[in-house]
Amino acid sequence: MTGGTSLLHGAVLVMFLAPASLLGLLAIPSLLRRPPQERVVASATRIAMVVAFAAALLALATYLAAGTGPQVLSYGAWFSLGTGRFAFDFLVDGRSLGFAVLSTGICGVVAAFSRRYLHLEAGFNRYFVQFAMFVLGITLVALAGSIEVLFAGWELIGLSSALLVGFFHERRAPVVNALRVFAVYRVSDAAMLGAAVLLHHWAGSGSLSLLFSGQGQAELALHGNQAVAIALLLLGAVAGKSALLPFSGWLPRAMEGPTPSSAVYYGALSIHAGCLLLLRAEPLLAQSPAARVVAALLGAATALYATLTARVQSDVKSALAYASLTQVGIIIVEIALGLTGVAFIHMLGHACFRVLQFLSAPNVLHDLHELENLVGGHIGQGSHGALAARPSRRAGTLYLVALERGFVDALIDRAIVAPFYGLVGRLDRLDRWLSGGGGADGPDSDSEGTP
Repeated sequence: MTGGTSLLHGAVLVMFLAPASLLGLLAIPSLLRRPPQERVVASATRIAMVVAFAAALLALATYLAAGTGPQVLSYGAWFSLGTGRFAFDFLVDGRSLGFAVLSTGICGVVAAFSRRYLHLEAGFNRYFVQFAMFVLGITLVALAGSIEVLFAGWELIGLSSALLVGFFHERRAPVVNALRVFAVYRVSDAAMLGAAVLLHHWAGSGSLSLLFSGQGQAELALHGNQAVAIALLLLGAVAGKSALLPFSGWLPRAMEGPTPSSAVYYGALSIHAGCLLLLRAEPLLAQSPAARVVAALLGAATALYATLTARVQSDVKSALAYASLTQVGIIIVEIALGLTGVAFIHMLGHACFRVLQFLSAPNVLHDLHELENLVGGHIGQGSHGALAARPSRRAGTLYLVALERGFVDALIDRAIVAPFYGLVGRLDRLDRWLSGGGGADGPDSDSEGTP
Protein backbone atom coordinates (compact mmCIF):
# COMPACT_ATOMS: atom_id res chain seq x y z
CA MET A 1 0.00 0.00 0.00
CA THR A 2 1.54 3.31 -1.09
CA GLY A 3 1.70 6.41 1.08
CA GLY A 4 -1.10 8.14 -0.83
CA THR A 5 -3.36 5.09 -0.59
CA SER A 6 -2.65 4.75 3.13
CA LEU A 7 -3.50 8.40 3.66
CA LEU A 8 -6.73 7.99 1.70
CA HIS A 9 -7.64 4.88 3.74
CA GLY A 10 -6.97 6.71 6.98
CA ALA A 11 -8.87 9.86 6.02
CA VAL A 12 -11.96 7.93 4.90
CA LEU A 13 -11.89 5.84 8.06
CA VAL A 14 -11.67 8.97 10.25
CA MET A 15 -14.56 10.48 8.28
CA PHE A 16 -16.66 7.47 9.28
CA LEU A 17 -15.40 7.16 12.85
CA ALA A 18 -16.03 10.83 13.79
CA PRO A 19 -19.87 10.69 13.59
CA ALA A 20 -19.89 7.08 14.81
CA SER A 21 -17.94 8.09 17.93
CA LEU A 22 -20.22 11.09 18.44
CA LEU A 23 -23.27 8.84 18.28
CA GLY A 24 -21.83 6.47 20.85
CA LEU A 25 -20.67 9.30 23.12
CA LEU A 26 -24.12 10.89 23.20
CA ALA A 27 -26.38 7.84 22.96
CA ILE A 28 -24.84 5.58 25.62
CA PRO A 29 -25.16 8.08 28.52
CA SER A 30 -28.71 8.83 27.36
CA LEU A 31 -29.61 5.15 27.48
CA LEU A 32 -28.18 5.05 31.02
CA ARG A 33 -30.41 8.04 31.89
CA ARG A 34 -27.40 10.24 32.51
CA PRO A 35 -27.45 12.61 29.49
CA PRO A 36 -24.47 14.99 29.28
CA GLN A 37 -24.83 18.72 29.80
CA GLU A 38 -25.52 21.07 26.91
CA ARG A 39 -21.98 22.42 26.75
CA VAL A 40 -20.56 18.89 26.62
CA VAL A 41 -22.96 17.91 23.83
CA ALA A 42 -22.20 21.09 21.89
CA SER A 43 -18.42 20.73 22.28
CA ALA A 44 -18.42 17.05 21.31
CA THR A 45 -20.58 17.76 18.26
CA ARG A 46 -18.41 20.67 17.16
CA ILE A 47 -15.19 18.62 17.47
CA ALA A 48 -16.68 15.63 15.64
CA MET A 49 -17.97 17.75 12.76
CA VAL A 50 -14.69 19.65 12.37
CA VAL A 51 -12.75 16.37 12.33
CA ALA A 52 -15.16 14.78 9.83
CA PHE A 53 -15.05 17.82 7.53
CA ALA A 54 -11.23 18.01 7.67
CA ALA A 55 -10.97 14.27 6.95
CA ALA A 56 -13.36 14.62 3.99
CA LEU A 57 -11.32 17.49 2.55
CA LEU A 58 -8.09 15.52 3.03
CA ALA A 59 -9.57 12.43 1.40
CA LEU A 60 -10.80 14.43 -1.60
CA ALA A 61 -7.46 16.21 -2.02
CA THR A 62 -5.54 12.93 -1.73
CA TYR A 63 -7.80 11.22 -4.24
CA LEU A 64 -7.51 14.04 -6.78
CA ALA A 65 -3.74 14.23 -6.34
CA ALA A 66 -3.34 10.48 -6.87
CA GLY A 67 -5.45 10.48 -10.04
CA THR A 68 -5.98 6.71 -9.83
CA GLY A 69 -9.70 6.63 -10.55
CA PRO A 70 -12.43 4.99 -8.43
CA GLN A 71 -11.15 2.77 -5.63
CA VAL A 72 -12.77 0.23 -3.33
CA LEU A 73 -11.43 0.57 0.21
CA SER A 74 -12.07 -2.59 2.22
CA TYR A 75 -12.24 -2.54 6.02
CA GLY A 76 -13.16 -6.17 6.59
CA ALA A 77 -16.62 -7.70 6.66
CA TRP A 78 -19.79 -7.27 8.71
CA PHE A 79 -20.00 -11.06 8.92
CA SER A 80 -19.66 -14.17 6.77
CA LEU A 81 -22.26 -16.85 6.15
CA GLY A 82 -21.18 -19.95 4.28
CA THR A 83 -19.60 -18.75 1.07
CA GLY A 84 -21.22 -15.33 1.37
CA ARG A 85 -19.31 -12.38 2.71
CA PHE A 86 -21.06 -9.16 3.70
CA ALA A 87 -18.30 -6.66 3.12
CA PHE A 88 -17.65 -3.37 4.88
CA ASP A 89 -16.35 -1.55 1.79
CA PHE A 90 -16.22 2.08 0.73
CA LEU A 91 -16.24 3.05 -2.95
CA VAL A 92 -14.46 6.39 -3.32
CA ASP A 93 -14.51 8.59 -6.37
CA GLY A 94 -14.87 12.29 -7.06
CA ARG A 95 -18.64 12.29 -6.60
CA SER A 96 -18.76 10.27 -3.38
CA LEU A 97 -16.00 12.33 -1.75
CA GLY A 98 -17.44 15.59 -3.09
CA PHE A 99 -20.83 14.78 -1.60
CA ALA A 100 -19.12 13.74 1.66
CA VAL A 101 -17.39 17.15 1.86
CA LEU A 102 -20.71 18.86 1.20
CA SER A 103 -22.50 16.72 3.81
CA THR A 104 -19.99 17.23 6.60
CA GLY A 105 -19.76 20.95 5.86
CA ILE A 106 -23.53 21.48 5.88
CA CYS A 107 -23.97 19.30 8.96
CA GLY A 108 -21.34 21.35 10.76
CA VAL A 109 -23.17 24.59 9.95
CA VAL A 110 -26.54 23.13 10.97
CA ALA A 111 -25.04 21.77 14.22
CA ALA A 112 -23.78 25.23 15.15
CA PHE A 113 -27.18 26.73 14.33
CA SER A 114 -28.98 23.99 16.28
CA ARG A 115 -26.99 24.67 19.42
CA ARG A 116 -28.46 28.18 19.63
CA TYR A 117 -31.87 27.32 18.22
CA LEU A 118 -32.50 24.53 20.77
CA HIS A 119 -30.76 26.13 23.76
CA LEU A 120 -32.52 25.05 27.00
CA GLU A 121 -34.92 22.84 25.02
CA ALA A 122 -35.91 19.73 26.99
CA GLY A 123 -34.93 17.46 24.11
CA PHE A 124 -31.55 19.10 23.42
CA ASN A 125 -29.48 15.93 23.94
CA ARG A 126 -32.06 13.75 22.17
CA TYR A 127 -31.90 16.01 19.13
CA PHE A 128 -28.12 15.72 18.84
CA VAL A 129 -28.23 11.93 19.27
CA GLN A 130 -30.57 11.72 16.30
CA PHE A 131 -28.50 14.30 14.43
CA ALA A 132 -25.35 12.20 14.93
CA MET A 133 -27.29 9.18 13.68
CA PHE A 134 -28.14 11.10 10.53
CA VAL A 135 -24.56 12.28 9.92
CA LEU A 136 -23.34 8.70 10.22
CA GLY A 137 -26.07 7.51 7.85
CA ILE A 138 -25.43 10.11 5.16
CA THR A 139 -21.69 9.37 5.35
CA LEU A 140 -22.34 5.66 4.79
CA VAL A 141 -24.67 6.37 1.87
CA ALA A 142 -22.13 8.71 0.25
CA LEU A 143 -19.21 6.28 0.57
CA ALA A 144 -20.98 2.92 0.33
CA GLY A 145 -19.00 0.30 -1.54
CA SER A 146 -21.28 -2.61 -0.74
CA ILE A 147 -25.04 -2.96 -0.67
CA GLU A 148 -24.85 -3.77 3.06
CA VAL A 149 -23.14 -0.47 3.88
CA LEU A 150 -25.62 1.37 1.67
CA PHE A 151 -28.58 -0.29 3.38
CA ALA A 152 -27.22 0.48 6.86
CA GLY A 153 -26.81 4.16 5.97
CA TRP A 154 -30.24 4.22 4.30
CA GLU A 155 -31.83 2.86 7.50
CA LEU A 156 -30.03 5.34 9.76
CA ILE A 157 -31.22 8.27 7.64
CA GLY A 158 -34.82 7.04 7.67
CA LEU A 159 -34.91 6.27 11.39
CA SER A 160 -33.36 9.57 12.45
CA SER A 161 -35.66 11.46 10.08
CA ALA A 162 -38.82 9.89 11.49
CA LEU A 163 -37.64 10.47 15.08
CA LEU A 164 -36.93 14.13 14.39
CA VAL A 165 -40.31 14.65 12.72
CA GLY A 166 -41.83 13.47 16.01
CA PHE A 167 -39.35 15.48 18.10
CA PHE A 168 -42.08 17.52 19.83
CA HIS A 169 -43.86 14.36 20.93
CA GLU A 170 -45.92 16.11 23.60
CA ARG A 171 -48.26 17.09 20.74
CA ARG A 172 -50.27 14.51 18.80
CA ALA A 173 -49.72 15.88 15.29
CA PRO A 174 -45.91 15.37 15.18
CA VAL A 175 -46.27 11.76 16.36
CA VAL A 176 -48.96 10.95 13.78
CA ASN A 177 -46.97 12.58 10.99
CA ALA A 178 -43.77 10.84 12.09
CA LEU A 179 -45.53 7.47 11.83
CA ARG A 180 -46.72 8.40 8.32
CA VAL A 181 -43.19 9.33 7.28
CA PHE A 182 -41.83 6.14 8.82
CA ALA A 183 -44.41 4.05 6.92
CA VAL A 184 -43.37 5.57 3.59
CA TYR A 185 -39.73 4.99 4.44
CA ARG A 186 -40.55 1.31 5.09
CA VAL A 187 -41.73 1.01 1.50
CA SER A 188 -38.51 2.66 0.32
CA ASP A 189 -36.43 0.35 2.51
CA ALA A 190 -38.29 -2.71 1.23
CA ALA A 191 -37.35 -1.74 -2.33
CA MET A 192 -33.73 -1.24 -1.27
CA LEU A 193 -33.71 -4.61 0.49
CA GLY A 194 -35.16 -6.25 -2.60
CA ALA A 195 -32.36 -4.76 -4.72
CA ALA A 196 -29.79 -6.05 -2.21
CA VAL A 197 -31.20 -9.58 -2.26
CA LEU A 198 -31.36 -9.70 -6.05
CA LEU A 199 -27.84 -8.31 -6.40
CA HIS A 200 -26.49 -11.02 -4.11
CA HIS A 201 -28.52 -13.69 -5.88
CA TRP A 202 -27.66 -12.76 -9.46
CA ALA A 203 -24.19 -11.26 -9.14
CA GLY A 204 -23.00 -13.42 -6.25
CA SER A 205 -21.74 -10.33 -4.45
CA GLY A 206 -22.98 -7.20 -2.73
CA SER A 207 -20.23 -5.03 -4.21
CA LEU A 208 -21.58 -1.78 -5.59
CA SER A 209 -18.63 -1.51 -7.95
CA LEU A 210 -20.75 -3.84 -10.11
CA LEU A 211 -23.34 -1.09 -10.38
CA PHE A 212 -21.46 2.15 -9.83
CA SER A 213 -18.09 1.72 -11.54
CA GLY A 214 -19.24 2.27 -15.10
CA GLN A 215 -16.21 0.29 -16.29
CA GLY A 216 -18.03 -2.67 -17.81
CA GLN A 217 -18.05 -4.87 -14.71
CA ALA A 218 -21.82 -4.69 -14.39
CA GLU A 219 -22.31 -6.18 -17.84
CA LEU A 220 -20.34 -9.24 -16.74
CA ALA A 221 -22.54 -9.84 -13.73
CA LEU A 222 -26.01 -8.65 -14.70
CA HIS A 223 -27.95 -9.32 -17.88
CA GLY A 224 -31.03 -7.83 -19.50
CA ASN A 225 -34.00 -8.15 -17.20
CA GLN A 226 -31.76 -8.52 -14.14
CA ALA A 227 -30.37 -5.03 -14.60
CA VAL A 228 -33.87 -3.65 -15.25
CA ALA A 229 -35.28 -5.26 -12.10
CA ILE A 230 -32.51 -3.93 -9.83
CA ALA A 231 -32.69 -0.50 -11.46
CA LEU A 232 -36.47 -0.29 -10.90
CA LEU A 233 -36.11 -1.37 -7.27
CA LEU A 234 -33.45 1.28 -6.69
CA LEU A 235 -35.74 3.81 -8.35
CA GLY A 236 -38.51 2.79 -5.95
CA ALA A 237 -36.15 3.30 -3.02
CA VAL A 238 -35.20 6.72 -4.38
CA ALA A 239 -38.85 7.70 -4.87
CA GLY A 240 -39.70 6.98 -1.24
CA LYS A 241 -36.67 8.71 0.26
CA SER A 242 -36.75 11.77 -2.02
CA ALA A 243 -40.56 12.23 -1.88
CA LEU A 244 -41.12 11.62 -5.60
CA LEU A 245 -44.64 10.84 -6.76
CA PRO A 246 -46.64 9.02 -5.49
CA PHE A 247 -44.85 9.35 -2.12
CA SER A 248 -44.82 13.16 -1.99
CA GLY A 249 -47.55 13.34 0.65
CA TRP A 250 -45.15 12.79 3.54
CA LEU A 251 -43.11 15.91 2.74
CA PRO A 252 -45.37 18.58 4.32
CA ARG A 253 -45.95 16.28 7.30
CA ALA A 254 -42.20 16.25 7.95
CA MET A 255 -42.24 19.99 8.61
CA GLU A 256 -43.38 19.21 12.17
CA GLY A 257 -39.73 18.78 13.16
CA PRO A 258 -37.36 21.52 14.34
CA THR A 259 -36.26 23.99 11.66
CA PRO A 260 -32.57 22.87 11.70
CA SER A 261 -33.55 19.26 11.04
CA SER A 262 -35.89 20.38 8.25
CA ALA A 263 -32.96 22.26 6.71
CA VAL A 264 -30.55 19.35 6.71
CA TYR A 265 -33.13 16.68 5.79
CA TYR A 266 -35.64 18.18 3.36
CA GLY A 267 -33.67 21.14 2.09
CA ALA A 268 -30.09 19.96 1.74
CA LEU A 269 -29.07 16.34 2.21
CA SER A 270 -31.67 13.65 2.91
CA ILE A 271 -33.90 14.62 0.02
CA HIS A 272 -30.81 14.52 -2.24
CA ALA A 273 -29.64 11.10 -0.95
CA GLY A 274 -31.86 9.42 -3.53
CA CYS A 275 -30.45 11.67 -6.26
CA LEU A 276 -26.92 10.67 -5.25
CA LEU A 277 -27.82 6.99 -5.33
CA LEU A 278 -29.39 7.29 -8.77
CA LEU A 279 -26.49 9.40 -9.99
CA ARG A 280 -23.93 6.81 -8.94
CA ALA A 281 -26.08 4.02 -10.39
CA GLU A 282 -26.28 5.78 -13.77
CA PRO A 283 -24.18 3.03 -15.44
CA LEU A 284 -26.94 0.62 -14.41
CA LEU A 285 -29.56 2.93 -15.93
CA ALA A 286 -27.55 2.87 -19.14
CA GLN A 287 -28.27 -0.88 -19.29
CA SER A 288 -31.96 -0.32 -18.52
CA PRO A 289 -33.71 1.95 -21.05
CA ALA A 290 -37.07 1.15 -19.46
CA ALA A 291 -35.86 2.26 -16.02
CA ARG A 292 -34.35 5.39 -17.58
CA VAL A 293 -37.70 6.31 -19.14
CA VAL A 294 -39.54 5.66 -15.86
CA ALA A 295 -37.05 7.86 -14.00
CA ALA A 296 -37.46 10.70 -16.50
CA LEU A 297 -41.26 10.57 -16.36
CA LEU A 298 -41.27 10.32 -12.57
CA GLY A 299 -38.92 13.28 -12.20
CA ALA A 300 -40.84 15.46 -14.66
CA ALA A 301 -44.21 14.67 -13.06
CA THR A 302 -42.83 15.37 -9.59
CA ALA A 303 -41.30 18.69 -10.68
CA LEU A 304 -44.60 19.83 -12.22
CA TYR A 305 -46.62 18.70 -9.20
CA ALA A 306 -44.26 20.36 -6.69
CA THR A 307 -44.19 23.61 -8.68
CA LEU A 308 -47.97 23.93 -8.60
CA THR A 309 -48.22 22.92 -4.95
CA ALA A 310 -45.45 25.24 -3.74
CA ARG A 311 -47.28 28.28 -5.12
CA VAL A 312 -50.30 27.87 -2.82
CA GLN A 313 -48.60 26.94 0.46
CA SER A 314 -49.44 29.23 3.36
CA ASP A 315 -46.35 28.56 5.50
CA VAL A 316 -42.72 29.17 4.64
CA LYS A 317 -41.32 25.73 5.47
CA SER A 318 -43.84 23.85 3.33
CA ALA A 319 -43.31 26.24 0.43
CA LEU A 320 -39.55 25.73 0.67
CA ALA A 321 -39.97 21.95 0.93
CA TYR A 322 -42.01 21.81 -2.27
CA ALA A 323 -39.58 24.20 -3.97
CA SER A 324 -36.82 21.74 -3.04
CA LEU A 325 -38.89 18.90 -4.45
CA THR A 326 -39.22 20.77 -7.75
CA GLN A 327 -35.45 20.90 -8.09
CA VAL A 328 -35.10 17.26 -7.06
CA GLY A 329 -37.50 16.28 -9.84
CA ILE A 330 -35.43 18.25 -12.35
CA ILE A 331 -32.22 16.60 -11.08
CA ILE A 332 -33.80 13.17 -11.59
CA VAL A 333 -34.65 14.13 -15.18
CA GLU A 334 -31.07 15.29 -15.75
CA ILE A 335 -29.75 11.96 -14.48
CA ALA A 336 -32.20 10.03 -16.65
CA LEU A 337 -31.01 12.00 -19.69
CA GLY A 338 -27.40 11.12 -18.91
CA LEU A 339 -26.39 14.66 -17.88
CA THR A 340 -24.57 13.39 -14.80
CA GLY A 341 -22.12 16.29 -14.51
CA VAL A 342 -24.90 18.86 -14.72
CA ALA A 343 -26.99 16.91 -12.21
CA PHE A 344 -24.14 16.68 -9.69
CA ILE A 345 -23.37 20.41 -9.84
CA HIS A 346 -27.09 21.20 -9.68
CA MET A 347 -27.44 19.00 -6.60
CA LEU A 348 -24.48 20.60 -4.77
CA GLY A 349 -25.58 24.16 -5.56
CA HIS A 350 -29.20 23.53 -4.68
CA ALA A 351 -28.31 21.91 -1.34
CA CYS A 352 -26.22 24.91 -0.27
CA PHE A 353 -28.85 27.43 -1.38
CA ARG A 354 -31.79 25.62 0.19
CA VAL A 355 -30.17 25.06 3.59
CA LEU A 356 -29.60 28.83 3.81
CA GLN A 357 -33.28 29.44 3.04
CA PHE A 358 -34.48 26.95 5.63
CA LEU A 359 -32.22 28.29 8.37
CA SER A 360 -33.36 31.84 7.70
CA ALA A 361 -37.06 30.89 7.51
CA PRO A 362 -37.79 31.68 11.20
CA ASN A 363 -36.60 35.26 10.59
CA VAL A 364 -38.76 35.92 7.52
CA LEU A 365 -41.53 37.78 9.36
CA HIS A 366 -39.03 39.63 11.52
CA ASP A 367 -37.10 40.74 8.43
CA LEU A 368 -40.35 41.76 6.69
CA HIS A 369 -41.39 43.93 9.62
CA GLU A 370 -37.95 45.51 9.75
CA LEU A 371 -38.16 46.30 6.04
CA GLU A 372 -41.64 47.79 6.44
CA ASN A 373 -40.38 49.98 9.27
CA LEU A 374 -37.57 51.24 7.04
CA VAL A 375 -39.85 52.06 4.09
CA GLY A 376 -42.57 53.46 6.35
CA GLY A 377 -45.50 51.34 5.18
CA HIS A 378 -46.84 47.89 4.42
CA ILE A 379 -45.39 45.91 1.53
CA GLY A 380 -47.62 44.12 -0.95
CA GLN A 381 -50.83 45.92 0.07
CA GLY A 382 -51.59 47.54 -3.27
CA SER A 383 -54.67 47.25 -5.44
CA HIS A 384 -56.62 44.04 -5.15
CA GLY A 385 -58.28 44.43 -8.51
CA ALA A 386 -56.53 41.38 -9.93
CA LEU A 387 -57.57 39.30 -6.95
CA ALA A 388 -61.15 40.50 -7.19
CA ALA A 389 -61.48 39.19 -10.75
CA ARG A 390 -63.32 35.91 -10.87
CA PRO A 391 -60.96 33.12 -11.97
CA SER A 392 -61.91 30.80 -14.79
CA ARG A 393 -63.30 27.38 -13.99
CA ARG A 394 -60.15 25.70 -15.27
CA ALA A 395 -57.94 27.94 -13.13
CA GLY A 396 -60.14 27.27 -10.09
CA THR A 397 -59.86 23.51 -10.59
CA LEU A 398 -56.09 23.74 -10.93
CA TYR A 399 -55.91 25.86 -7.80
CA LEU A 400 -57.97 23.32 -5.86
CA VAL A 401 -55.76 20.45 -7.00
CA ALA A 402 -52.64 22.39 -5.94
CA LEU A 403 -54.20 23.44 -2.63
CA GLU A 404 -55.09 19.83 -1.82
CA ARG A 405 -51.58 18.74 -2.84
CA GLY A 406 -52.85 16.72 -5.75
CA PHE A 407 -55.12 14.64 -3.49
CA VAL A 408 -52.13 12.28 -3.19
CA ASP A 409 -52.75 11.40 0.45
CA ALA A 410 -56.48 10.88 -0.10
CA LEU A 411 -55.87 8.59 -3.08
CA ILE A 412 -53.31 6.51 -1.18
CA ASP A 413 -55.59 6.27 1.85
CA ARG A 414 -58.49 5.07 -0.27
CA ALA A 415 -56.58 2.78 -2.64
CA ILE A 416 -54.00 1.27 -0.28
CA VAL A 417 -54.41 2.13 3.40
CA ALA A 418 -58.15 1.41 3.76
CA PRO A 419 -57.99 -1.99 1.96
CA PHE A 420 -54.92 -2.89 4.02
CA TYR A 421 -56.70 -2.07 7.28
CA GLY A 422 -59.71 -4.05 6.06
CA LEU A 423 -57.52 -7.08 5.31
CA VAL A 424 -55.82 -6.84 8.70
CA GLY A 425 -59.21 -6.61 10.40
CA ARG A 426 -60.48 -9.72 8.62
CA LEU A 427 -57.31 -11.66 9.42
CA ASP A 428 -57.61 -10.59 13.05
CA ARG A 429 -61.21 -11.81 13.22
CA LEU A 430 -60.21 -15.07 11.51
CA ASP A 431 -57.43 -15.58 14.05
CA ARG A 432 -59.82 -14.95 16.94
CA TRP A 433 -62.40 -17.32 15.43
CA LEU A 434 -59.85 -20.11 14.89
CA SER A 435 -58.46 -19.71 18.39
CA GLY A 436 -61.92 -19.59 19.93
CA GLY A 437 -61.17 -16.27 21.59
CA GLY A 438 -64.20 -14.24 20.68
CA GLY A 439 -65.04 -15.13 17.11
CA ALA A 440 -68.76 -15.61 17.66
CA ASP A 441 -69.53 -13.67 14.52
CA GLY A 442 -67.28 -15.85 12.40
CA PRO A 443 -64.42 -14.85 10.12
CA ASP A 444 -66.76 -13.34 7.52
CA SER A 445 -68.56 -11.05 9.94
CA ASP A 446 -69.44 -7.64 8.56
CA SER A 447 -68.55 -5.91 11.82
CA GLU A 448 -66.09 -3.08 11.42
CA GLY A 449 -62.48 -4.20 11.89
CA THR A 450 -60.56 -1.12 10.91
CA PRO A 451 -59.18 1.29 13.52
